[in-house]
Amino acid sequence: MKMNNYKTFGGVNMTIISYPDLSSRPHSLTVERVMENSIDVLYEAWTKRFGDWFAAPGSVIMKAEVNSVFFFETHFEDKRHPHYGRFLKLEHNQLVEITWFTSGSKTETVVTVEFSTNESGAAVIRLTHAGFPDELSRDQHEQAWPMVLEQLDRRMKELA
Repeated sequence: MKMNNYKTFGGVNMTIISYPDLSSRPHSLTVERVMENSIDVLYEAWTKRFGDWFAAPGSVIMKAEVNSVFFFETHFEDKRHPHYGRFLKLEHNQLVEITWFTSGSKTETVVTVEFSTNESGAAVIRLTHAGFPDELSRDQHEQAWPMVLEQLDRRMKELA
């Protein structure tokens, strides 16, 4: 049996986005950072320039479209770490939501990146990572994400 990945509403085909079921994996984290770069630069970094700040050079396969898949790898402590996911939601300069799957986590999680400004006009990233099966994996990511956001800000500033 063939399954369609769209439904018709009012004569218009609408793509159905399949979200992971996180109900049995309740652990999540949220980190926030005031950034030096503009929201334009930061949004583009998450949607078009992953290879400039996060991924190993030449490893990124990514097209920022809802339901589009991506792949990249990082290298850490002489080991290759593949990352896979899909774009779930894109709101220009406001939000990027992706699934996140690594060989280390062995489960599909959801990363939501929200872009805003604070009272002084500086860009702020609020990153929520949900769907961890246990506190240990959540805690490991909770330690890593602030360093990743710092690296994002530094690398994009250097490349400006």
